[in-house]
Amino acid sequence: MKIDSVDLFYLRMPVVLDIGDGSQDGIIFRVRAGNYEGWGEAAASPLTSIASWIAPMSHSGCHPVIDSILGEELNSPSDIERISWKVKQSSFYGIIQSDLTFSGIEIALWDLIGKAREVPIYQLLGYKKSEPKLPYASVLFGDTPEQTLQKAKTIRSAGFSAIKFGWGPYGRGSVEIDADHVFAARAGIGMDAHLMIDAGTIFNENLEAASQRLQSLSDAKVTWFEEPVAAAAVSVYKELSRKNPLVPLAGGEGAHNVFQAEDLIKNGGISYIQIDTGYVGGIGAAYRIANFAKNRGVQFVNHTFTSHSALSASMQPFAGLKDSWIAEYPMEPKLLCIELNDSKIMPDKNGMISVPESPGLGISFSTDGISKYLVDVEIIVNKKVLYSSPSI
Repeated sequence: MKIDSVDLFYLRMPVVLDIGDGSQDGIIFRVRAGNYEGWGEAAASPLTSIASWIAPMSHSGCHPVIDSILGEELNSPSDIERISWKVKQSSFYGIIQSDLTFSGIEIALWDLIGKAREVPIYQLLGYKKSEPKLPYASVLFGDTPEQTLQKAKTIRSAGFSAIKFGWGPYGRGSVEIDADHVFAARAGIGMDAHLMIDAGTIFNENLEAASQRLQSLSDAKVTWFEEPVAAAAVSVYKELSRKNPLVPLAGGEGAHNVFQAEDLIKNGGISYIQIDTGYVGGIGAAYRIANFAKNRGVQFVNHTFTSHSALSASMQPFAGLKDSWIAEYPMEPKLLCIELNDSKIMPDKNGMISVPESPGLGISFSTDGISKYLVDVEIIVNKKVLYSSPSI
């Protein structure tokens, strides 16, 4: 079958706040081929992604993503790999957003083939079974240590034994205030739970500032210290990893291709590689990274802060890896992401989560949810309409 159409839906909350919460808007993709359709989403700026999809060609290495997708044969995973390579060859020079845009399309291609073959995506990747993962509740720090403490208590009482606090005020004040937040989080969840801290790259390339936080993190016995410095500051990651071996480092969500992730694994001294399937190039790219990490003794973890369709997509690449045992679980998404899907991935009686066994992603998209948050967009160049918001 051939790819007949790709529709891009720009979704947005009525009010978007200047906080570290990527669930306030989204770019959703619907791919149709033959009698099937697949859905995916990218962790990317929606309007920028639409532009990369339809921008007029600049030269042979700067094609819009649409040129590499429509009309292509789509019958097997090998076709997805071929299309992925075509996008890279055609859009690599001048449309950097193409990696992110294609991530959402690529997920939709896997979803479509899974539905056509009536198997979940993880089986298309070659896994015989999916291994349950421990979900960690992913939330923002409170504005004060007391708010962080109360958040921690609430989430622990909801049954989660692993919690990550990030962004918010962390790294924006004194070392002492940051330590107060960390100890409040630990006090709230207890010593028997996993605690992770996400600095959101706040320290950029400042090794000294990042190092000053290590003692409190060590005292609180954190499972990892996430994204302390800029995503591409691989050498700083390496130096920081040597400062305190009791504080494992995690990073990688800023990698938008396989090579960046592999570089961080090889040279950054990290213990956990966190990959956003909707950012790195899709499920195929994330699967490649997961196995690269496995062979080097680095734990693969998904990055997911938005919807349950994104959660399913992010878990497929490491679904069959038993040693990669923990998964990020979005706890505070905005209504847009809550209402985007008709089904959810819920913890089982043992508190674990697994990818759905239904075909494709195994998570359905709500047309009502898409319609409710759809942004009306029209892009015109020289009086020609290159894009207008599609109908559901």
